[in-house]
Amino acid sequence: MLTAAAFVPSPPLLVPQLAGAAASETDRLRRAACDVAGRLADSCTEWTAIGVAEAGGAAVELPAESLGTFRGFGVDVRVGLSEGAAGDPDPEMPLAALVAGWLRGRSAPAASARVRVLAADTPARDCVRLGAQLRAEFDASPVPQGLLVVADGANTLTDKAPGAFDERSADLQTTLDRALAGGDPAALTALDPELCAAVGLTGRAAWQVLSGVFGGEAGAGQPRKAESLYSGAPYGVGYHVGMWLP
Repeated sequence: MLTAAAFVPSPPLLVPQLAGAAASETDRLRRAACDVAGRLADSCTEWTAIGVAEAGGAAVELPAESLGTFRGFGVDVRVGLSEGAAGDPDPEMPLAALVAGWLRGRSAPAASARVRVLAADTPARDCVRLGAQLRAEFDASPVPQGLLVVADGANTLTDKAPGAFDERSADLQTTLDRALAGGDPAALTALDPELCAAVGLTGRAAWQVLSGVFGGEAGAGQPRKAESLYSGAPYGVGYHVGMWLP
């Protein structure tokens, strides 16, 4: 049974040791992400996390026994996808999995997460299909299940953004934010992959998996409640934290 779907962004700056002097600037975002992870854990301790590979990265699945490190981002902060994760940390663990593991360890140590990272160019129909498959698995499970989407919005919202500025990004980010805040899976399904790629809306594939979990274009499983805990673009990248309840 699916109990809740939470969504958080993936900036390494969520981790205080990586944020340095910017830790205070990202504190509200960090608190919101930790809060929503804690809420997800209140409803279940078995999570499936969905993310998107970084540019050029391949799709990958990681079991809950996986261990990783943020060493590639400057500090050897180690994270596990479950309390029992042990061994040598994977220095190549995808960022979405690292963020999921860090949030789990900080806010939900009793939880475990399997992670599925999609290629950035995964077709929309495949994302929605995967979401529907996951929903069927969740609903067939006798153990409460949670979904954690780790995904960003557009990275071209200001002149100093990582992807520079693209005048098309503001309207697209507004569409995404409204869909997430309003619990609108059909609007997520309708995101144009080509436009998203052009303006650096890197989380598109993960957002469309979320859509599929809640009915896709038909919206047959539209959430009974949608809550937004944070929405902003502190570094020219759209970040959104929230939760949908089935």
